[in-house]
Amino acid sequence: MRSRSADHDPLTGSGAPLPFPTLDPVLVGSTDGVRVAVHELGGDGPLLLLAHATGFHGRVWAPCASHLRDRRCVAPDLRGHGDSVVPDGVGFAWSGFADDVLAVVDHLGGAPMVAAGHSKGGAALLLAEQRRPGTFSALYLFEPIVFPPAVAALQRGEGGAPSNPLAAGARRRRPTFDSFDAAYANFSVKAPFDALDPEVLRAYVDGGFRRQDDGTVTLKCRPEVEAQVYEMGAQHDAYAHLAEVTCPVTVGFGAEIAFSPATFARPIVERLANGRLDPHPDLGHFGPLEDPATIAASMRVALIP
Repeated sequence: MRSRSADHDPLTGSGAPLPFPTLDPVLVGSTDGVRVAVHELGGDGPLLLLAHATGFHGRVWAPCASHLRDRRCVAPDLRGHGDSVVPDGVGFAWSGFADDVLAVVDHLGGAPMVAAGHSKGGAALLLAEQRRPGTFSALYLFEPIVFPPAVAALQRGEGGAPSNPLAAGARRRRPTFDSFDAAYANFSVKAPFDALDPEVLRAYVDGGFRRQDDGTVTLKCRPEVEAQVYEMGAQHDAYAHLAEVTCPVTVGFGAEIAFSPATFARPIVERLANGRLDPHPDLGHFGPLEDPATIAASMRVALIP
């Protein structure tokens, strides 16, 4: 069980210090009228772009970034997540996440740069590189959601496959709590959030919930949005174009449990022009959020000369 001081107040700064900067993010225009929130996570040196997983936001990378202070770490909230602004009616095809990545790259001064992505964030980086080759000089991806064709067909429900369990779970997610600390206490004892490093979980809650007028807090990434993102995860074509990615790509992965994204790592690397595996059998799919220090060390080997 994870625990944290109950007197922590993310608005007043009482209690333990926040694990991420409190400056307001910069909003960057993307496609479809979306404005992507871009967070500066500290550090000094060449840029390192960090892309988050579905349901999370850029600030969860802050504990990992704290181990990479010789890099200027920047993390966007991709559309539908965190502090990004998304007009009504905008869909969540994963090509839009690639749009967001490219908009942020352009805002930060353009290519090439190095980047790391987790889960959906990893797929978004690959899609961006495939669309605009040379955007990245090197990538570190932890269990990117890039389904081999047979798995993608199952995810799409072809052949009578069951509905997407991640989408169903997202729709059941409780969106509102009495306080930030009540949300933290709830997630700290529920899988898969109970596996997260305590500082990451604190960052997820403090950056992922918004205080309401009645004092309660509610999720910024609404359950229906998270569910739609999961449902669209098998609709993109990154797997078919992996050979077009020529920059060095390191694919990190955790325990190779049946049907988990870890099992995609080897076929992804086999199809990349310059791919390398980085196994972490003691971690799960949330590796960068479970053990930020270990994954930061892997990122340093992969991305920092």
